Amino acid sequence: MNISFDLDSTLIPCGNEFETEYRSVIAKLLGVEELRKGTKELIFQLQKRGHTIHIYTTSFRTKNKIRKTLKYYGIKVNTIINQKENQYVLRSKNIDASKYPKAFNFDLHIDDSKGVAIEAKKYNFETLIIKPSDKNWVETIKKNIKNLN
Repeated sequence: MNISFDLDSTLIPCGNEFETEYRSVIAKLLGVEELRKGTKELIFQLQKRGHTIHIYTTSFRTKNKIRKTLKYYGIKVNTIINQKENQYVLRSKNIDASKYPKAFNFDLHIDDSKGVAIEAKKYNFETLIIKPSDKNWVETIKKNIKNLN
């Protein structure tokens, strides 16, 4: 299954929303962003089970900046879609939504936004909304993916 993850408030905090992985002082100085605790293990487990992992964000971060952060934590993903590419593709398909995972062949999108859940119903795509406050978010994701298979 092609699974995409949102960044802001899903994997990368926008404040003190959730615990994060250790990040060295040098990494901070190099602009490596914090990452939600458990992300690395979750992604490794999903990849081990044969899932392909992608990042799908409406952030204007460059793909290189996103890759740098992921690489620091030892994470490799197949595709990174940022807002620049997202806008271009959705406009070309006349889709009026913030996100449309089907345009990038993603089977499941994991996000924190209730708005994305509304768009999922409207545009008929699979999404899983994870609250930043969900301390069992890894298990929530694994359980839901198992139920989809």
